[in-house]
Amino acid sequence: MILLNKTTAFYVLLVLSNIVNAEPGNILTLQSALDIAVQDNPSLAQIQARSEALAAIPSQVGSLPDPVISFNALNLPVDTFDLHQENMTQMQGGISQDIPFPGKLALREQAATYQAEAATHDVTEARFRLLRDVKKTWWAHFYLDRALEIIIVNQNLLRQFVKIARTKYEVGEGLQQDVLLAQLELSKLLDAEIRLTGAIAKTKAQLNALLDQPANHTFKIPEKTSENLPILHTESNLFAQAEIYRALLASRRESIHAAQSRLDLAKKDYFPDFEVGALYGRRADTLSGQERADFLSLKLSMTVPIFAATKQRKAVDQRHSELMQQRYALQDQWNNVRAEISTAYSDFQQTKNQSILFKTGIIPQARQTVASMLAGYQVNKVDFLNLVRSQITLYNYETQYWKALTEANQALAQLTAVVGKEEIYE
Repeated sequence: MILLNKTTAFYVLLVLSNIVNAEPGNILTLQSALDIAVQDNPSLAQIQARSEALAAIPSQVGSLPDPVISFNALNLPVDTFDLHQENMTQMQGGISQDIPFPGKLALREQAATYQAEAATHDVTEARFRLLRDVKKTWWAHFYLDRALEIIIVNQNLLRQFVKIARTKYEVGEGLQQDVLLAQLELSKLLDAEIRLTGAIAKTKAQLNALLDQPANHTFKIPEKTSENLPILHTESNLFAQAEIYRALLASRRESIHAAQSRLDLAKKDYFPDFEVGALYGRRADTLSGQERADFLSLKLSMTVPIFAATKQRKAVDQRHSELMQQRYALQDQWNNVRAEISTAYSDFQQTKNQSILFKTGIIPQARQTVASMLAGYQVNKVDFLNLVRSQITLYNYETQYWKALTEANQALAQLTAVVGKEEIYE
């Protein structure tokens, strides 16, 4: 029983050591990581800037072309360049305006507006993807930290086992192979510690990249977080929510509307565009001083679509194919969304059930087994190999619990992203 108390005391000392060494000002909670990412992530900022750029297009394409002001010198005699010499010499000023066929400007603006709306939905989609990546990476870091803590605890326990085995061997009550076995398992844990330390460094660099911070920026993940997992809505309900809220689907729908507007615009190109203008010609007086009348010229011109078979008709065919492409893309995307929801839903339910089983059943039973084995070993009723195996089994179960909890939260992050809505649980 004395050794059991030492083991308990070790756990207490480990917890107290973690509390003392913690740096509260450098703790990166999940919520703070999400806030930093939304504010600073350059990829999201890039997509936001693109959306703002597209939002400025509709009014441009929906406006008339700029009018043209012209200044001309007509019928100027090149022998004298005298404005009074010839009757038809005049200094002319005019203005002209291109006018597209009625409806074309509205369709151009409409198509650009739909495209801008699609870009707005793309920003929302990118935001959900960013939040998903941050959540997954943060939870991966959390799991690795917990796994490393468990390894360190087990290393210290195995060191105690080595001391116990060596003491019993020295007094003739134990075997040398017990000492060697404990040392071998301790070496395995040291190897696992090295691998976990490297994995933590990689995950930290990935999280820093998402937060737009230097890869070697230091921070700590909280040692504790909520271990409660929500009850999700039904899978059919999640399908219905995704159809309403998923920004990617909304973006595809806006792209379909834009493609339809461009098709309608292509059909309008069968009709001519116009140009209207007015020119005023100022004539100088004759050499004898007689006044000459000024001239006013009006013009109306239009395009003539005489190459409709190879130009306008082909443009309509092109726009029609683009419209069908967008419709097929939406249907394909909707199929993918439902598949992603089903996959993430299944992953969440599986890992949630596993985490509950480990926490409430397997781990408590394994701890009782280790305690019983240790007590039995002290009085030579339990083989040392079985004692070590029971401790390693407990270590594996504790690690698997944190892995299951992490994967459940990662599946929840994935599910939130593919549904496009945060509130997906009861």
